[in-house]
Amino acid sequence: QGKGLFATKNIRKGETVFVERPVVSSQFLWNALYNYRACDHCLRALETAEENAQRLLGKSSLVLPHPEQCSIRKDLHQQCPRCQVTYCSAECRQAALEQYHQVLCLGPSRDDPTHPLNKLQEAWRNMHYPPETSSIMLMARMVATVKQAKDKEWWIKAFSQFCSKTANEEEEIVHKLLGDKFKGQLELLRLLFTEALYDEHLSRWFTPEGFRSLFALVGTNGQGIGTSSLSQWVHACDALDLPMLQREELDAFIDQLYKDIEKESGEFLNCEGSGLYVLQSCCNHSCIPNAETSFPENNFLLHLTALEDIEAGEEICISYLDCCQRERSRHSRNKILRENYLFTCSCPKCLA
Repeated sequence: QGKGLFATKNIRKGETVFVERPVVSSQFLWNALYNYRACDHCLRALETAEENAQRLLGKSSLVLPHPEQCSIRKDLHQQCPRCQVTYCSAECRQAALEQYHQVLCLGPSRDDPTHPLNKLQEAWRNMHYPPETSSIMLMARMVATVKQAKDKEWWIKAFSQFCSKTANEEEEIVHKLLGDKFKGQLELLRLLFTEALYDEHLSRWFTPEGFRSLFALVGTNGQGIGTSSLSQWVHACDALDLPMLQREELDAFIDQLYKDIEKESGEFLNCEGSGLYVLQSCCNHSCIPNAETSFPENNFLLHLTALEDIEAGEEICISYLDCCQRERSRHSRNKILRENYLFTCSCPKCLA
């Protein structure tokens, strides 16, 4: 198994085990292209709940009740003065600038298709269509973070602690991410990645083997992040203390809204991206997990919550499968786990 995460004290069902910030994160490229507007650093949704619902519904006349329950503060939003990417706050703009944005800022070349970073992103979009599971920009931010860091070795060590694989396993993961033409595509991406970002301190990451390892690291350890101002508004509305008739009317309105949005936009409701989390990446999988991850603060802060009582010394496990996949047969579950994570599950449910 390699790593694992264990409780050092008793944890009660419903308790937050920890809240974790990613070492690096990035919005998915198609998601951003389709106007899912998110903070370029923390992925907080930037649209108001009403704007979010109007776009997903394709209906600009929609009016949401209880607009005061929307948590989006547009007065705090800021842009990079050089490339105009948007942040939810001055704090996020500064954090991005200090960690990686100086290297990745496109400045006036933001819309120049010949800029090396734009060529890299376009190539990635042409290889990795929705539903997205990763982004080349997560790897770009890893490189940029090391390039900007005063203590480069500290960051290289931080990234190296994520679970790595053998050459054969790496190849399988990359194949899964890029499809049948993966070898040719991977080499094209590597050349574009090198043109845009080469750094001698990280020369190994730009070799064919090192680039494949970097890809596999992101493919195996990347945690999906989803944010939505509409879902935040819904949660806030759920908590309102309303007379019974008003409560029934509001619930019916929300149910119908989601049905209509599903017809128009399908399953793509959230601003989506992925991040690397040191603690969360240590959690092994179980088909009957005792903890789950969520993003209740509408940004990249990951909350791990206990699904049942966990005793001191017990392993904390999450599920790498969604709810529907977990209900399938052991054979089906293990087929998904082998294809995506390269292991056969031996949790109590699978053994039984």
